[in-house]
Amino acid sequence: MEPLDYLNKLVENARTAQREFERLPQELVDTAVRAIGKAVYDHAEELARMAVEETTMGRYESKIAKCRNKSKSTWWRMKGKKSRGIIERDETAGIVKVAKPIGVIGCVTATTNPVINPMHNSMCALKCGNAVIICPHPRAKGVGIRTVEVMNEALDRLNMPRNLIQIIEQPTMELSAGLMKSVDLCICTGGPTLVKVTYSSGKPAYGVGQGNVQVLVDRDVNYDEVAKMVIAGRTFDNGVLCTCEQNVICPRDKADEMIAALEANGAYYIGSQADAERVRSSAFPDGVFNKEWTGTTVQQMAQLAGLEGVPEEAKVMVCCTRGYARDEVLAKEKLFPMLALFLYDSWEECMEIAQANLAMEGMGHSVVIHSNTTEHIEAVPTVVNVSRYAVNQVGGTALGGAMDNGLNPTTTLGCGTWGNNIISENLWYTHLMNVSRISYRVPDMYVPSDEEIWAE
Repeated sequence: MEPLDYLNKLVENARTAQREFERLPQELVDTAVRAIGKAVYDHAEELARMAVEETTMGRYESKIAKCRNKSKSTWWRMKGKKSRGIIERDETAGIVKVAKPIGVIGCVTATTNPVINPMHNSMCALKCGNAVIICPHPRAKGVGIRTVEVMNEALDRLNMPRNLIQIIEQPTMELSAGLMKSVDLCICTGGPTLVKVTYSSGKPAYGVGQGNVQVLVDRDVNYDEVAKMVIAGRTFDNGVLCTCEQNVICPRDKADEMIAALEANGAYYIGSQADAERVRSSAFPDGVFNKEWTGTTVQQMAQLAGLEGVPEEAKVMVCCTRGYARDEVLAKEKLFPMLALFLYDSWEECMEIAQANLAMEGMGHSVVIHSNTTEHIEAVPTVVNVSRYAVNQVGGTALGGAMDNGLNPTTTLGCGTWGNNIISENLWYTHLMNVSRISYRVPDMYVPSDEEIWAE
C-alpha cells in the first residue's frame, strides 16, 4: 500500500472510532482511560525491558518507575474530573462551559520515552473523547507497537470501539509529516527541528522546547540532601530525560562542601581542566553533541573520553568548568549522567549564570532551586525565564508532575514562547478539548457608570 493510502486508512479508521466513542457518557470514557493506564502499569517490566533493549539507552529500573509512576499519577489527577459535556457553570457571569472532543489527535513520540509518551497522550486524548494515531521514533517502533497492543487489549476487554488508538508500524519522515497534516491536532515530543516541522504543518500543534535544567543552590541548605536529590535526578534513566538536572550553580565559598557532598553520594569529580577538555572534545566535538554519548553509563563515558581511574561504583560525573554559557560547551544539555559545576559570589550572579546558560540552550523549560529563603526563590522568575521552578525537589522526577507536587503529570513540557512553544505549562487533557461557552444574560449584573469606569 502506498504511504498516503496507508495514512488515509488510519485516519479514516480513527474518525469512525472517534464518532462512536464521543457518544459515550463520562463514566464509560473514564473506564477506558483508566484501563489503558492500568495496562501500562501492569506491563511495566515487560515494556521497560523492551525499551532498553531496542533503544539501547536508559536504565531498566528507571523505565519501570516511569511506567508505573506516570500511569498512576496521570490517572489520579484525571480521576473524577469532568471532560465531557457540561464541565462548569458560572452563575455569576452567566456562563456554562461545554467540553467537546477535537477529533483525531496525532502524536509524534520520542525515543527517550517510547512507552509513557504514547500512554500519556492516549490517556489525555481519550479523556476528552478523541481518537489517537501514534507515530513512534524509528528506533523505538517495536516497543511502541507493543505499548499500543497492551492498551488496545485493555480497550477490547471493555468492548470499546476498534481503532481508538493506532500506531504507524513502519514510521518514516514522509508518514510523520503526512500525519501532522492529516489529523485535527498534533502533539510533537522531539527535538527542535521536528517541532518546527510540526508547527509548519498547517494544523494546530503542541510542541516542546529543549531541556537544560539549571540547579540554583543557595547557602542556607543541607548540601548532603541537595547532593542526594541532584544525583537522583541526574542519573534517572541515565540522564536522557529533558527534566534531568544538568548544571549545578553553587556559592564559591561552598564549592568544597558541595563537591564533598556529591562525592560522598557517588559522584566522580573531574577537577582537572585537562580531563575536562577530554570530555568536551569527545562529548561535544566542534561544539556539537556526540550522539554516541546518549544514555551512556559513567564507565562508558570514561572510556569514550579516555579517562582513567574512574571508580566502577561511580554513579555520575561532575565536571569543573572554565566559564559559562557560550564560554563553556558543558553548559549545554547533556543526555548522559554528568553535571557541570558553576560557582557564584552573589545570588544575583547565580541567577545571571542560569539565565545565560539557558539563553544558549534550553530557554523556557525548567530550573530547580535549592533554597530556604523565600525572597531568593521568588526572585528567580524575575531573571530566569522558564515555565517551571521546582523548589527543593528532584527535577528529573518532579518537573514532569509528581504525586507530591501540583504540576500536571505529563511527558510533554511546554516551554512558552521562550522555547517557541504555544503553551508554557505541562501538557494535560484540558489542552485536548474544545470548550464552547453558553452565555446567559444576567439581569442583575452590576454595570458601572462611565465616570466610575474611567476614575483614577
